[in-house]
Amino acid sequence: MKILKYKKNSNGKYTIFLDDGRNLILYEDVILLYNLLIKKEINDNEIEDINNTNLEYDVYYVGLKSITSRFKSEYELRVFLRKKEYPDDLIDKAIDKLIIQGYLNDRVFAKSYINTQINTTSNGPYKIIRELENKKIDGNIIDDEIIVFSDDIQIERIDKLVDKLIRSNHNKGGFVLKKKIIETLKDKGYDYDLISRVIENHNFSSNPDIAKREYNKLYKKYSSKYDGYELKKILKEKMYLKGLIYEEE
Repeated sequence: MKILKYKKNSNGKYTIFLDDGRNLILYEDVILLYNLLIKKEINDNEIEDINNTNLEYDVYYVGLKSITSRFKSEYELRVFLRKKEYPDDLIDKAIDKLIIQGYLNDRVFAKSYINTQINTTSNGPYKIIRELENKKIDGNIIDDEIIVFSDDIQIERIDKLVDKLIRSNHNKGGFVLKKKIIETLKDKGYDYDLISRVIENHNFSSNPDIAKREYNKLYKKYSSKYDGYELKKILKEKMYLKGLIYEEE
């Protein structure tokens, strides 16, 4: 078979037209590697070899494009390429090449991920650690890089988060509000000892106006069902569950 002509495609690949009516869609690297010039003769065995090599380049370039659009850990990229149903040996080869070239680096990824989380989210260090572990980052790398999330940074962020959570949970107070905030901060991945230290500097007593408003809402809800001592008992229990104290005058 003889190569008749080329056509450059919009995706950067080339279509090679053969005189038997078949077309080959190849990367430029493959064309240069096999010296596929116009009028060159190639046979079926060579075409199979060319296509296999082109697939190898395809895995590499798809992987490179993926980590260029969004930085990934080695594990994430491997999962991404397996979903494309590429052979494992070609995935391994592409990943090794990307590592050698410096495009894929779990330590650099971890450093970048931690800094992004600190600067753009309210997550604490333990949650970030869990997320990095899910991305299969080596524990030693995580330990080395997470130290940038110092106790001082945690304390500052916890303090701001407590203020924000008090404002956003304005219908709660006392121990209920305090417990809710502690659990929220633990879920976000902050150190419990630091949470306990910071939270003692905040006031969780309920605002009388808020307590009165919540009481009135509950009264309106339950007064049609209960009265007298039973109503008073129900209202006291419901207010207690909100951490609010209010006695009707």
